Amino acid sequence: MSGLTGWLKISDAGAEPVPPASTDLSAGSKLDTSFIGIVQGDNSGQAGQHEGINAAFSGRIYWQDRQLSEYAQQHGDTAALSHAFRRHGADFLKRLHGRHIIAISEPATGRCLVAMDRFGTLPLYYTLQPGKLFLFAPSIRELLKQPGIRREINAQALYNYTYFHVIPSPDTIYQDIFKLEPAQYVLYENGKARTEHYWTPEFKSSHGTSIGELGKDLRNILEDAVARLAPFDNTGCFLSGGLDSSTVTGMLARLHEGPVDAFSIGFSEPGYDEISYARITARHFGARLHEYYVTADDIVDAMPTIAAAYDEPFGNSSAIPAYFCARLAKQHGKHALLAGDGGDEIFAGNERYAKQKIFDIYRHIPGPIRKAVLEPLFVSGPVGQWTPLTRKIQSYIEQARMPMPERMESYNFLKRTPLASVFEQDFLDTIDTQHPENSLSEVYKRADTDSLVDKMLYLDWKITLADNDLRKVNRMCEIVGIGVEYPMLDDRLVEFSTTIDPDLKLKRQKLRYFFKRSLSGFLPDEIINKPKHGFGLPFGQWLRKSERLKELIYSNLEAIKQRHLFQEEFIDNLIRAHQTEHAAYYGSMVWTVAILEQWFSEHGIN
Repeated sequence: MSGLTGWLKISDAGAEPVPPASTDLSAGSKLDTSFIGIVQGDNSGQAGQHEGINAAFSGRIYWQDRQLSEYAQQHGDTAALSHAFRRHGADFLKRLHGRHIIAISEPATGRCLVAMDRFGTLPLYYTLQPGKLFLFAPSIRELLKQPGIRREINAQALYNYTYFHVIPSPDTIYQDIFKLEPAQYVLYENGKARTEHYWTPEFKSSHGTSIGELGKDLRNILEDAVARLAPFDNTGCFLSGGLDSSTVTGMLARLHEGPVDAFSIGFSEPGYDEISYARITARHFGARLHEYYVTADDIVDAMPTIAAAYDEPFGNSSAIPAYFCARLAKQHGKHALLAGDGGDEIFAGNERYAKQKIFDIYRHIPGPIRKAVLEPLFVSGPVGQWTPLTRKIQSYIEQARMPMPERMESYNFLKRTPLASVFEQDFLDTIDTQHPENSLSEVYKRADTDSLVDKMLYLDWKITLADNDLRKVNRMCEIVGIGVEYPMLDDRLVEFSTTIDPDLKLKRQKLRYFFKRSLSGFLPDEIINKPKHGFGLPFGQWLRKSERLKELIYSNLEAIKQRHLFQEEFIDNLIRAHQTEHAAYYGSMVWTVAILEQWFSEHGIN
């Protein structure tokens, strides 16, 4: 696990570095004994002391502030971090860019600050222990090595996991251990730790700029991002055949003298295989395409490895194809991959954005008409039961009346199933069932914009990207020993996206209208016009056919009955519904529960 690991004990005399209980300082790790932490693993970070301040980072940093940029060039990155902290305090983070986690301490005052970048592309966990011991690390397992750290399971986090299929920040699976959110820092001083967000985007449209000029700017920024993140010949690309991975592959091909290497996953299951689109992109840009077809047996073989790899339960089944794609690239000698994650979330490429835009029309109907005519007639009146059309109108009004972002969760499994039939009552008594929706609302309201589309995008930056997709890809690449970068989340590109009018990002019901128009002529028409898909896994379908997969999954479902979390009848009904009803819908929850039990087992939790 690359990154920073720090131990800082605060006493009346100030900050005292605490040696790790079990730390291997070999293999290129660096230790500055006057500093709070260790820069581990791939040597992508630095540590140093300047002006009486200790500073370290892992990943990449750069400054848009001219003076700090010049200071970094003259004195080094850690010196610039120390200098910026002395001059600006925590506000220096607003001037910092890149993909990183950082740690700063001031021994004279006992202050310590740890922070992560604007999209949470690298993980950072922390805890405040008795005796004024503040600890942080890029993985929970590093924290758990330290004496006195409790391994008490967080019941609320388990409920949140079942709701989201991941555990969103700031919670973790363990009580008293937390993870930073994107663009957030923790400042420890006077025996207390407080968190703040140092950046939220400003959504301001570029009125008066032609779409042609904006499109030219987009292509230039994209090319610069790829050039900065792929300086090596041994960098390849994830290639699903979608819009973003195709764009990244094309930009890398434009910058590369010879053919670039792209890696794609296929499935021998109707409706899931996308390799034909990846082949179109590869031919168009002259890339060498390397393919691997994942099977049900691959799931059986990889499931224990993947469950063990994550510090917390992680229920996104597309970790399976991500793992095999990264492994394929490693087998072909690649040291790093470029991923296309992020494009849908900054340029409005998900179907739910268009769907919610339709529901949003309802609030623009004059209030008297809604309250005095439509709702009495179609909701509380008898007309809603007359015909399929009136029932659709009734359903539309009922959903449109729901507040955002709760409305987006209308089809969440736990919203459509009585909770008492899912969980044991003793478990339900310990948790707040409104916590997931309240946490979504908190992030949604944080976005400084009146635009429905931009608010949804901002929400997805945390929930879909930082809490889910980036965690998925990062960890799968890490366990096979390959790096990964995200050009679509380059800070310049993200800031540029906030200047595009939301009605241009999503023009009526046309997803990614601006992006597609700007890349027309660069990408093949088949990719511009293809329906969205991605690295979806046909788990539900395979579970009906593969005896090996059934044996593994069903044994996990039987085992989890003994943990007094889920109702036994719920597990039995879930199996039955998957076998006889919608394989993909119920298969998703089957996987979520089964991989949870696998995680418990791999991490020795009884």
